[in-house]
Amino acid sequence: MGLSTAFTELFGVEHPIALAPMGGSAGGALTAAVSRGGGLGLLGGGGGDQEWLARELSVLADEGAGQPWGVGFLAWAIDDGVLARALEHDPAAVMLSFGDPGPFAERVRDSGAALIVQVTDLEEARRAVDLGADVIVAQGTEAGGHGALHGRSTLPFVPVVVDLATPVPVLAAGGIGDGRGVAAALALGAAGALLGTRFQATSEALVSAATARAIIAGRGEDTERGRVLDIARGSKWPARYSARTLGHPLLDRWRDREAELAADPETARQAYQDAVASGSIPDLPRWAGEAVDLVADLPPAATLVALLAAQAETALDRARGH
Repeated sequence: MGLSTAFTELFGVEHPIALAPMGGSAGGALTAAVSRGGGLGLLGGGGGDQEWLARELSVLADEGAGQPWGVGFLAWAIDDGVLARALEHDPAAVMLSFGDPGPFAERVRDSGAALIVQVTDLEEARRAVDLGADVIVAQGTEAGGHGALHGRSTLPFVPVVVDLATPVPVLAAGGIGDGRGVAAALALGAAGALLGTRFQATSEALVSAATARAIIAGRGEDTERGRVLDIARGSKWPARYSARTLGHPLLDRWRDREAELAADPETARQAYQDAVASGSIPDLPRWAGEAVDLVADLPPAATLVALLAAQAETALDRARGH
């Protein structure tokens, strides 16, 4: 029967499921696989590393089979040149997250691509509506990776954004790890769901085998949100955004001491480098959301999209008493 929504109609996709454009791990193969599976794959363009983009766009072109796809960028980290080069590849959508999407909105619209804006609070949501976003992603604080330092939970946040943004379709993000979460998003009034952590544990994701195993073994209570790793890595992420990752000894050492860490960045970076060198922490953060408990295998992404959609339909039928 399928789950037709304003999102599926806008992009001509089969399922109301989108891949979170996770920088570094949502490469061309994963993006293509999600799109082939009937969802919308979004390439993780991050801050716009040109070498990475060129390589992964080439992979996407080879494997995408003509399906709609998009690319996501960090609004605080890119410039017009990065966006212009991505638009040369004719994505169906450009998603902008974290920071002001305003300087790039007109260029995206002029290209014919749909503008997707991710928001983490109501001020950002109002700004997205004012800019004429075609789709708004409402991200709750349960999400893996970066999000609002003082965010709101997905369950109460999504319907508020839906009410504010109507008739603009909204995708729910944060803490969605299976088809029941997709169904819940639809019940909240969203037109679909955007998933990250669940798609990191797929055969096409650009993550190490050790990271994939850690996600499969992880539990929601193993994750925590903070700025320790951004400070220790010398990351330029704005302070208003923190990151949710799986825990490890460096986080234990500096928990609740972020101000002290930031006051001595050289010591912070050395502590991070020493911990990586000793093998006590992974060389890259293991981004994971609170739905990590629901990740138990490493399937092909296209197969996963179909499974999520089927689970969502079953959950909705059950809720209707069928």
